[in-house]
Amino acid sequence: MERMRDDDACPGALQVHQAADGALARLRLPGGMISAAQLEALAHTASAFGNGTLELTVRGNLQLRGVGDTAAVADAVAGAGLLPSPTHERVRNIVASPLSGRVGGLADIRPWVTELDAAIQADPDLARLPGRFLFGLDDGRGDISGLGADIGAHVLTDGVALMLAGHDTGIRLAPGEVIAALVEVARRFVDIRGKCWRITELDDQSSLVAGFQVTAPAGATHLPVLRPPVGWIAQDDGAVALGTAIPLGVLAARQAEFVAAIDAPIVVTPWRSLLICDLTEAVADTSLRVLAPMGLVFDENSPWLDVTACVGSPGCEKSLADVRAEAARVVAEEDVDGHVHYVGCERACGSPPTGQVFVATEEGFRRTSR
Repeated sequence: MERMRDDDACPGALQVHQAADGALARLRLPGGMISAAQLEALAHTASAFGNGTLELTVRGNLQLRGVGDTAAVADAVAGAGLLPSPTHERVRNIVASPLSGRVGGLADIRPWVTELDAAIQADPDLARLPGRFLFGLDDGRGDISGLGADIGAHVLTDGVALMLAGHDTGIRLAPGEVIAALVEVARRFVDIRGKCWRITELDDQSSLVAGFQVTAPAGATHLPVLRPPVGWIAQDDGAVALGTAIPLGVLAARQAEFVAAIDAPIVVTPWRSLLICDLTEAVADTSLRVLAPMGLVFDENSPWLDVTACVGSPGCEKSLADVRAEAARVVAEEDVDGHVHYVGCERACGSPPTGQVFVATEEGFRRTSR
């Protein structure tokens, strides 16, 4: 399927989106990784120039809504070290297994995140990637490959599978070949994409992997993961990670400041949650006691782990309802059966690959299944 237009309006820190509630700036966080100091800087920026919240996205990024001074936000983002390449800032879309190198997995793919990000920024041609194009790095646990990234690497016991749109190509790579292979496939997509924004929109994907040797059966996929890791998570090195779901992905600046005050590495996951990593047991215990009363969710049985929503009204002019209010009502008043997602129009923004989607209409919400 070819799109009818080729203007890429996907927002970044420099090219913002003018939403109904003001400008929206989206900040790419490769692998979802962010330092405490950077999160604190963004919290202050959201309070000073936005609506006082940080939104977590399904790609492990952060965005600021209601921005009144876009230049000031861009300067603050750059000052925090979150804008390393103005030319490539919207194409640094990398999701990676959030617990990699700390809990389980077949390999620590965190160095790959850094290497891939650097390789993308170093290639002038890749600045022409669409802002929606996604790279995925899965450490073997299957949490990222199920997201269907355009190009991905999935660690196996006998090598690394090259993935296209969430499907195993049958191509096996050595660990040292992964970054070069991903960059080469991305270059080929830039050359042939026409008006296509995602690999799934190409009529023929074969040229993307022409010349690579197929040594295994192709076509395997992985089930999508819908729930974030939450609660007290024992790391392999004896430290503790705290996983917290953020209801509807909206983190108040004040909440972010308290998370940053722990002064520990933070990972924003593709399930609109946070991992606060490398803690001692004492610090983890104190952090839980402070953050849980503030509304951060550490209970794996909370219905908030199964309810998501687009921004809805009044933030989106296309929305027919305040979908976040409806989602909050359902959590408070109803039993949630499986994953449900509420959207304000037929575009169904942010919908997960499976589960129930409730679409706002003039008559109320209409349920569909994915």
